[in-house]
Amino acid sequence: MRRIFSVLFCCIVSSAACADEIRVISGGAARAFVEPLARSFGQHEVKLDWQPMGKLVQSLAAGQPADMVIVTSEVFEQLAKEGRLAPGSGRAVARVGIGVAVHERAPAPDISTVEAFKRTLLAARSIIQVDPKTGTSGKHLAEVYQRLGIAEEIKDKIRVLPGGYVVEPVGRGEVELGIHQISEILPVKGVKLVGELPRELQKYTVYVAAPVPGTVRSDAVAEFIGHLRSTSARERLSQAGYTPPE
Repeated sequence: MRRIFSVLFCCIVSSAACADEIRVISGGAARAFVEPLARSFGQHEVKLDWQPMGKLVQSLAAGQPADMVIVTSEVFEQLAKEGRLAPGSGRAVARVGIGVAVHERAPAPDISTVEAFKRTLLAARSIIQVDPKTGTSGKHLAEVYQRLGIAEEIKDKIRVLPGGYVVEPVGRGEVELGIHQISEILPVKGVKLVGELPRELQKYTVYVAAPVPGTVRSDAVAEFIGHLRSTSARERLSQAGYTPPE
């Protein structure tokens, strides 16, 4: 009898814990901003799953359980049209641009103008970025290379990774140049941020937090989104490589 009671008690406790847990699927470039705010959110436990945008869309389509997503504004609109998110339910939480990284002991190349950036790309022995098929910055860079007329010329020296801190090989001295969203450059050991892409080539990505329709934790999700948009949260944006979304 005692054993049965213990098992039932554990099940009840486990169910209660799960009821308080918010399951969030987020784009990886929001990590440096979202992760510390999830830790400081005292009302509920936040379970975070970091995925590139392409994979995140596939995960939702495959039915991965989630209470909330943090996605780019473009992906939000796509998911709203598909009926996977409610139109108008998203709230902008942060904005981030694309930057260039080199090894911390390497000289900083000139990326101050479009022509200077083009020369730097042509001179680099190797370049790493996120895969255009899965990541926002990678997709934009593919368009930039075409626009600069050097896509074919540099394609053999470009390495791609599916997501995460893709400039880590730069910090290990394996790749000369890394190009990625700034929020995923600053936390990486062994690299330094040279700066943003030239204004004419830059793409600022706005991240939007939205509840997943059907979640039973809608109140908790609303509280967490409010926490991400709070005054104290915005004070942390610049430290993590972001700017306010408005």
